Amino acid sequence: MRTAPTILHLDMDAFYASAEQAAKPSLRGKAVIVGGLGPRGVVATCSYEARVFGVHSAMPMAQARRLAPNAAYLVPRFGLYREISEQVMGLLRDLSPLVEPLSLDEAFVDLEAGQTAWDAESAQLTGMKLRGDIRAVTGLTGSVGLAASKMLAKIASEQAKPDGLVLIVPGTERELLAPMSVRTLPGVGPATGDHLRRAGITTVGEIAEAGEDELVRLLGKAHGVALYAMALAHDVRPVVAERDTKSVSVEDTYDVDIHDRVRVRMEVQRLADRCVRRLRGAHLSGRTIVLKVRRYDFSTLTRSETLRGPTDDPAVVREAAARLLESVDTTGGVRLLGVGVSGLADYTQEDLFAQARTAAAAAAAAAAEEPEHVEKEEAEEVAEEPVPPAERRWHAGHDVRHAEFGHGWVQGSGLGRVTVRFETPDSLPGRVRTFRSDDPLLEVAEPLPLVGREVGDSRVGGVAGEG
Repeated sequence: MRTAPTILHLDMDAFYASAEQAAKPSLRGKAVIVGGLGPRGVVATCSYEARVFGVHSAMPMAQARRLAPNAAYLVPRFGLYREISEQVMGLLRDLSPLVEPLSLDEAFVDLEAGQTAWDAESAQLTGMKLRGDIRAVTGLTGSVGLAASKMLAKIASEQAKPDGLVLIVPGTERELLAPMSVRTLPGVGPATGDHLRRAGITTVGEIAEAGEDELVRLLGKAHGVALYAMALAHDVRPVVAERDTKSVSVEDTYDVDIHDRVRVRMEVQRLADRCVRRLRGAHLSGRTIVLKVRRYDFSTLTRSETLRGPTDDPAVVREAAARLLESVDTTGGVRLLGVGVSGLADYTQEDLFAQARTAAAAAAAAAAEEPEHVEKEEAEEVAEEPVPPAERRWHAGHDVRHAEFGHGWVQGSGLGRVTVRFETPDSLPGRVRTFRSDDPLLEVAEPLPLVGREVGDSRVGGVAGEG
């Protein structure tokens, strides 16, 4: 293990909830819960104001509503979160070429590899500057842990929450770990924790006292040896630089199972378009189109089709996803649909031309398989069958713009109405107005940037961390 605390772990504080509070003046200092809002939804993250009521991440949303009925419940805006995450990861990459993202809001950094820290003092100065840069660039806060290993850096960042910095001085690790719960160590979940508790081991210090042989007897060789080493603060795992993206995908879970085949097709087309937007945003193309269907009985099916060359053409992805759907029986109902693209490559114009030819060939082949004896009247009947228009969706928390009242966000919708609060990140709490859901003056809008918003100042009202 290193002799200097040059491994940095960053964890953004209540990332989704913080972003929403920073974007919405009326929610600052209030309980905010972000996640799936249907009866099957779960909490993705929540502010400390919501945690006071016992709400926490991964809790069923129905339970959260019982605990905090007056909280603000919002659907995630992953596009906004990804933009903020890219800004934060860019700041980390300025510190070192070795950045290991764990999620949108969490990453390890090897400061020594970037020659930005070599001892405790320089590491602490770097961590303090990073926190200031994140606040200046995104308006949000992050907690920083510094230590000589990844395990200890992560433990330090947990201790630093919210909006703090903790440095673990090399040589003090075992003393620090000894009184902590066994659940503090990576790989110790509820089942392993209960198993150790039944053996009389509840703290990290007791793991060290038990010895490696006892741990192997209780947990098996691989797990026992690893856990004993961690209890002694031995962790030699390196920071692994960001790996290439292997796939791009989107999926939706529906509050009520979809039985209408036409609606299922429309949802697949919509998901295909969203997937391509994400693909293009990453400047990628892909060869393999994947369809995911979770049916009414929770059985999950995946179907894939590999094309001749990579594409980022929405028409090609839509057509492939539609072909894959034809092989799936959805008569019992569908609770989840997803579309993904894998086999990724950098975009090239030649790929698009090649794929367009492939799509045309596939369409011609499908047409050739149509029965030749279909009566003309029957064909006209099919051609004239009305296709239901795509329903406008007003997701709670998402941005909208009204031609008269300007920028706002959806507070709620239903029964043909949508309620909007008109405010921006830099305004005072705004007024609420209700419109018909098909109001032609109201449209979905892009999120406004949060730059300049400082979480925790008098304007924001003290956004709290997820912990």
